[in-house]
Amino acid sequence: MPGKPAAPSTDHTRSGAVPPGTFAALAVPNFRRYVSGQALSLIGTWVETVAQALLVLKLTHSGTILGLTTAARYAPILLLSPYAGLLVDRYSKRHVLLVTQIGLGLVSAALGVSVLSGGIRLWQVVVLALAFGTLSAVDNPARQAFVPEVVGRDLVRNAVTLNTTLVNVARVIGPTIAAVLASTIGLGWCFVVNAVSFGFVIASLLSLDTRSLHPVPPVPRGRGELRAGLRYAARVPEIARPLLMMALIGTFTFEFEVSLPLLAERTFHGGATSYSWLIGALGAGAVAGGLYAARSGRTGVARLTVAALGFGIAVGLVAAAPTCARHSK
Repeated sequence: MPGKPAAPSTDHTRSGAVPPGTFAALAVPNFRRYVSGQALSLIGTWVETVAQALLVLKLTHSGTILGLTTAARYAPILLLSPYAGLLVDRYSKRHVLLVTQIGLGLVSAALGVSVLSGGIRLWQVVVLALAFGTLSAVDNPARQAFVPEVVGRDLVRNAVTLNTTLVNVARVIGPTIAAVLASTIGLGWCFVVNAVSFGFVIASLLSLDTRSLHPVPPVPRGRGELRAGLRYAARVPEIARPLLMMALIGTFTFEFEVSLPLLAERTFHGGATSYSWLIGALGAGAVAGGLYAARSGRTGVARLTVAALGFGIAVGLVAAAPTCARHSK
């Protein structure tokens, strides 16, 4: 049962013997189980992300519709995440994750069946994207809040960094798998693969040693919690500045799921393979940066500012790069 004391031999954080190094959090058995399931599921998620963009372009040949469909997937996360965070604080993170992972798997399975049956329509893609985004709005804060419960306070920074690095490893592997599946057996199987991948997270959550977790007591329901949280974040520069940076960068530059498939199709005259190379290159660079961050263990507004400046320069260079359009005779 949650809350029981952990065995000393399996929990480094309770005994105070925190192992140093880039992969310190992996010394915790529960974290190894949890992050392994997450890694496999994230690969499936990137397989579906690539497939959804290719499917919408196949159905509509419209960059505008692609952008609107992608917005349908992420708009619920933008609008509902603050309220979802309150919901997550009131219940067991592990139980919330079990519910969201099952729901996300069912949504992907429904989309895969629709594509494989040959009767898929754009409205179905949009509705299922909205459903996927709504479940993700709850799943994302639950996953982030569950990491400290898995590893304990001392290893949170290392665990979060490693978890983020695995997200980007999946961004390299997932698009490659999507390209192979799309060019061989069809786009529909990409969604089926993602549906199956959620089973790995569910299995990892069920296999955790709950005696070794560090559960946080549920927060009782109260009035004005969201407003209080927003006021607190606004008063603390170490929170407010990174949030503002994330909002600006996310709004104006994190549109790769729309721009990269269009770049692959219309600039490089390619398809699934070209898109996979582009998104995979993005992930490979993020993996290198994530491993560096895990090894250095240093954070701060100054380092975030330098990283944001470098990111902006890189995006600007891509925008300014010359193109050579293919002209028909």
